[in-house]
Amino acid sequence: MNQILIGKFIAQCRKNKNLTQSELAEQLGVTDRSISNWENGKNMPDLSLFKPLCELLDITINELLSGEKVSKEEYQNKFEENIVKTINYSTKKITKYNQIISLILIIFGLFISLSAIMIFPSESSWGSIYSVFGIIIFMIGIKRIINSLKWYKQLLLLIVVFTLSMGILIFTDYLNVKLNNEAPMFRIITTTTGNVIYYDTLFYDVYRCNFDTDNEYWTIEKNSKKTINDLINYCHN
Repeated sequence: MNQILIGKFIAQCRKNKNLTQSELAEQLGVTDRSISNWENGKNMPDLSLFKPLCELLDITINELLSGEKVSKEEYQNKFEENIVKTINYSTKKITKYNQIISLILIIFGLFISLSAIMIFPSESSWGSIYSVFGIIIFMIGIKRIINSLKWYKQLLLLIVVFTLSMGILIFTDYLNVKLNNEAPMFRIITTTTGNVIYYDTLFYDVYRCNFDTDNEYWTIEKNSKKTINDLINYCHN
């Protein structure tokens, strides 16, 4: 669909009707800028405006899409050609709209995940909940982008992206524990006994000895099963 040709045709037909851009815009219920953009070939009128625009300019929709007057002999061929062009134009417009929505979901999901880590205190479980929620929104955006792939390729790619995303969040959480002596956000169990707080995660254990005292210190170890007695005596070892 040649938007430049169509735009010039709209401008010529408007002038033939002795209409200004403002007058045409007023009758169609759009802005002067919209008319200007059509005539400059920057974009096309909305499909809902095709009929009223053609009635005002005294042309057919077939002629509008052709960007020129169409003779009776050429009418059928032009009609079929314009149907194909209109379908292609609409498909591209829908695809572009879907891509914008997908990009918004991806950015919004990442924003939620990162904000949750920075805003919520590590002791709160809401940080991990909102982080995972953000990843889910992020995954929905990815799914929309790769929707044209075969289902098994989509599934494989989504698994990889989800694994990498969660891995980055968990590793970031680990660095925060190690460098800033903060409770792990992605923890399974929190146990407080004696003078130790124990945080159990999927990949490591965190011990906060002598918590809330001047002698407080943190220890990170590989996962291991410890009884309550082990925890009570842990900080004395």
